[in-house]
Amino acid sequence: MKKFILLLTLLATVFSYAQNTGSVVGKLTDKEYNNEPLAFANVLIKGTTKGTTSDFDGLYGLENIEAGNYTLEFSFVGYETQEIPVAIVAGKVTEVNVPMGASAASLDEVVITTTTKRESEEAVLLDQKKAVEIKQSIGAVELERKGVSDAAGAVAKISGVSKQEGSSNVYVRGLGDRYLNTTMNGLSLPSNDVSKKNIDLDLFSSDVIENVSISKAYSSKFYGDFAAGNVDITSKDYSGKGFFNFGVGSSINTNAIGKDFVRSEGTGHFGFYNRYAHDPFAVVLSHGFDPVDAGTPINTNFGGSFGKSFTFENGSKLSFYGTGSFENDFQYRKGSNVDYTNVEKKAFEEAEEFEYGTTTTAMASIIYRIDDSNTIKFNSLFVNSSSDKVGYFGIDGKGRNRDAIANTDEGFFQQNIQFNENLIYVNQLTGTHKLDKFDVDWGFGHNFVNAHEPDRKRLSFENYQFALDDDPNTNPIFYSNVDFDNQRYFQDIQDEEFNGRLNLAYKATENIKLNFGYNGRSKERRFNNVRYGYDILDNSGIADVNNLNDFFTLDNLNLTSNEGTYEIKVINAYPNLSNTNRPGLDENTYKGKLDIYAGYFNAEMNLGEKWLVVPGLRVESFDQYIEYDVINLGVNGNDNISASDVLFLPSLSLKYALNEDQNLRFSGSQTISLPEFKEVAPFVYESVSQRIGGNPDLLGQKDGFNYTNVKDVSYSKILNLDLKYEWFITKSELLSVGAFYKQIEDPINQVVAFDATGTQRFFRTGDKAQIFGIEAEVRKNIIVNEDDKPELSFGFNATYMHTEQDLYSDIVGSNFNVSFIKDKEELQGASPLILNADISYSPTSFENYKPLATLAFSYFSDRIDALGSGQLGNVIEKGVPTLDFILKNKLGEKFEINFSAQNLLNPNVTYIRETTQGDIVVTSPNGKDVSDYKKGMNLGLQLKYKF
Repeated sequence: MKKFILLLTLLATVFSYAQNTGSVVGKLTDKEYNNEPLAFANVLIKGTTKGTTSDFDGLYGLENIEAGNYTLEFSFVGYETQEIPVAIVAGKVTEVNVPMGASAASLDEVVITTTTKRESEEAVLLDQKKAVEIKQSIGAVELERKGVSDAAGAVAKISGVSKQEGSSNVYVRGLGDRYLNTTMNGLSLPSNDVSKKNIDLDLFSSDVIENVSISKAYSSKFYGDFAAGNVDITSKDYSGKGFFNFGVGSSINTNAIGKDFVRSEGTGHFGFYNRYAHDPFAVVLSHGFDPVDAGTPINTNFGGSFGKSFTFENGSKLSFYGTGSFENDFQYRKGSNVDYTNVEKKAFEEAEEFEYGTTTTAMASIIYRIDDSNTIKFNSLFVNSSSDKVGYFGIDGKGRNRDAIANTDEGFFQQNIQFNENLIYVNQLTGTHKLDKFDVDWGFGHNFVNAHEPDRKRLSFENYQFALDDDPNTNPIFYSNVDFDNQRYFQDIQDEEFNGRLNLAYKATENIKLNFGYNGRSKERRFNNVRYGYDILDNSGIADVNNLNDFFTLDNLNLTSNEGTYEIKVINAYPNLSNTNRPGLDENTYKGKLDIYAGYFNAEMNLGEKWLVVPGLRVESFDQYIEYDVINLGVNGNDNISASDVLFLPSLSLKYALNEDQNLRFSGSQTISLPEFKEVAPFVYESVSQRIGGNPDLLGQKDGFNYTNVKDVSYSKILNLDLKYEWFITKSELLSVGAFYKQIEDPINQVVAFDATGTQRFFRTGDKAQIFGIEAEVRKNIIVNEDDKPELSFGFNATYMHTEQDLYSDIVGSNFNVSFIKDKEELQGASPLILNADISYSPTSFENYKPLATLAFSYFSDRIDALGSGQLGNVIEKGVPTLDFILKNKLGEKFEINFSAQNLLNPNVTYIRETTQGDIVVTSPNGKDVSDYKKGMNLGLQLKYKF
């Protein structure tokens, strides 16, 4: 009886307390960003310790508040703190919605830009949690913590993503460049390289990145050319009273330091080349071969950023953000260079390459917030990226060439001096407008790329072992089987694109939003190259291999019969001009055009409190055309080919909220993959020991040709299925597990031809390829402080894949043929295993000193770099582990001293060809000109100051 009375008393007390308390709820919105929800803002009952924070939707709630009058305090770093009186009524829920604006605080306060909420790891996770589609992101805060300096390094930290060593190629779920799309602020970006579809992500420094996301599941708003995913870079912007910061840093590479570094003559320290206006023949006549001193190989970087906002009397606001940076990088590689098909063609067991790279970046953005509902933004980005390589192949005097004239067993040597510069201009105008039930989001973009390879110099020697002895009577000679064994090469690419997008979102009901959209792009590429070869007339010996300028002088040029040591040859002579000692016409040219126009529709339907269903349909038309004039196809080298179609691409995305913190997602879609210009254009690019070219057959059957085992198709059809479970344990902790399946009809692979040249080309290799995979990710805090901030945390993600494709036995096309002895193979570029892990320690016990130490690890297992054909085995890229250590030291609020040690494991970067005699180390056109080399460790120090 006593227990019953006690229970009644407790119930009466609770009931009485509930009758005397109320609650307050509301939504915080961001006036600086068209009243979007403001996450992570603080809500406090003034004079108490009772408070909360807003969630990703800007919602907050405080319960069990005794009835009475209070003052609520709303604050967010960089925003105006607001105090609002509120009366709490017993048994009632009071709603207080607050728009927050940027702070007008005094100048001596610390300023943190309002983009912090979009850059933080918590914000990125919440964005992933609330997203309609399956995607993963990495923000600027996480980039800084892991010491990631560019977008390529950023995406490589996301599960299922790996970066190819020796290049900027990125693989998502085993699918490489041709299956990816890259956008910035939702608008497509150009390629800066004739051999790639996507822009090099390492050109985007962390200074311009707010966050990088990969949408691995298709949505109707994306272009239909989608398989692996869409990489979107969100550029930084600013809204606040003003700031300026500057940083400078330096590093060394353990391989490069101490070397006598050289680079091309005619290039500048900042990576600019100033002879583009000159005719190539004039450059050949006026500038020599020998490289020049590149200075002490110490890497430097410096840069700064600034921002400022102006608020007008009518409430509108104009904000500016700008950033600029420069960095250079000295790399030294020593390894081998081997050209091996079914037999050894050319082999340099000892080769070395000096590379001096630069990246100059400048970005400016202007945001005009007309009012709380309308904003217009202009963004302009300029990037200059250069690579200056000097390679020596056969430095031990033991180089071999089966086609050598003097000695096939030793003494063959090649020198390659090559400068590449890519000038990239991206301009974008975007806008957002919020009406009563409509949201309008639009954007226009113009991209322009000038990609140059000016004055590549390649020389070939025999009897190079004589250059290494002390006998003045023995000298090496030129290898001059054909005129172009010694050559100067000039290449130019111009890539221009106009693109746009428009999305109209209509909120039909509280639970249904309809999206109607359009996007399109019109892209054109122009390519041309010319070579000048040297016919060596006096090949009695080279007195000094390090002073070739003394041989290739104007005085030694044979202008009349038998009065010189060499002549200059060109393949395509001007009409009525000789091909000797005269300027020439372009050797190879092609022009490619791609027009894509699409409309789409999808519906975001919240069915009850658990289900989000998003059906979508995209109707897309494409028109692809390429015309070419190349020398390697003889009479068939001047031609054109085109393809066009209208596609209907359905998609479905489902999200089921198991509870407030756990989601179950499913996505299914039909997409396509279009061949790239470089895969179609039959131009052949020749590196020191590799050749790679395109195949016009990829665009389908032409009238008058009957293909064997090659369907009349101009694109691959792709079925995408994804299933994923997500548990957002806390705002900074995550556990997710996913499975995915892809089926690619008529896949394209890079294949090593079974012929005398071993040229790699692109073929539709079979009816179908399949990819099965699982991926998992965990982010966990081990130690947290009293404010629930992590002090010791770790992250880990892993992806395991099984890929299989069938192979035709014979492929006979109008231009190129290939055959396979296998009927099945793994998919090119697919690593069965990809791992990423990191652990961070950030103690908070110091008052003015905030250290942050991070150890980051990544690994991808062996993968096929190119399929072998006939009796040739595959080319394999060996797996590479990477371990980096980053230590950041923030002293007060303005000064940082940061240290980094990257590539601590210093593994070998190796490509091998599988043969019946065992694995043979070779080089790859997808990598560097040497193989089986170590990159060396990079040790760096950086100073940063915030004004």
